[in-house]
Amino acid sequence: MSTEVSKQPPIAWRYCGSQIKLWRTEAGVGREALAKEAGYDYEYVKSMENGRRRPTLRLLQIADQVCGAGGKLVAAQEYLKPEPFATFSQDFIRYESEAIALSSYEPLLIPGLLQTEETVRALLTAHWPPLDDETVEERVTARLKRRDLLAKQTRSFSFVIGEAALRNRLGSREAHVRQLSRVMDAARQRNVTVQVLPTDGAHPGLNGPMVLLETAEHEHFGYEEGQTTGVLYSDPDRVSIATQRHAMILRQALSLSESASLISKVAEGQ
Repeated sequence: MSTEVSKQPPIAWRYCGSQIKLWRTEAGVGREALAKEAGYDYEYVKSMENGRRRPTLRLLQIADQVCGAGGKLVAAQEYLKPEPFATFSQDFIRYESEAIALSSYEPLLIPGLLQTEETVRALLTAHWPPLDDETVEERVTARLKRRDLLAKQTRSFSFVIGEAALRNRLGSREAHVRQLSRVMDAARQRNVTVQVLPTDGAHPGLNGPMVLLETAEHEHFGYEEGQTTGVLYSDPDRVSIATQRHAMILRQALSLSESASLISKVAEGQ
């Protein structure tokens, strides 16, 4: 199995956008007039009407009012809830929730399962194109909820984190210290291991992050994510290669005690 993100916007976006356009046309309201009334620019409204962007609640409310839709457009909001995770990662998230073993390597970021709320917000705020507030809140909640998986003591979690991720502040000094403390707290759990990969030298991890999963049925998956796409695969050859690379990364990582010492030292130096 190998899945990749679909480039087609969600059908709910396209249907709702077309309904806004139909009601607006029927009411004789120009797109520019609707955009001005809603406080958006013309192209932003156009992209929502064409289904390329998720129609916002504000646009639905204004369009419903100026077009005399009697609540029919606002009612569409129920079907336009923001996705809690990026479309390309949803298959991975489903398998992650069921996995009995997870091995993660992240060179530049603290892994999602170990992130504090402050880190999550910093990353989502830096997202480009910008996310609307509703989507940010939905994704903050969803990512923090994922952390509950670590409490399942019969499941094992292995994290290898690039040293650069530990040293890169995403917010204030205090927020960064809290993030490092969160990583150290997780590492104290008996079902969680955290190792640091030093920044010096060449190694297979330079090719980017990866996650290996094992299900209760002993199926094995690999997941790799880039800027705008994610690939979940179960092909034995691909999983084997990813497993070999991960094993080599582990060999070059610091030991558990050395890693804990380095994380503590970085936190103290902030």
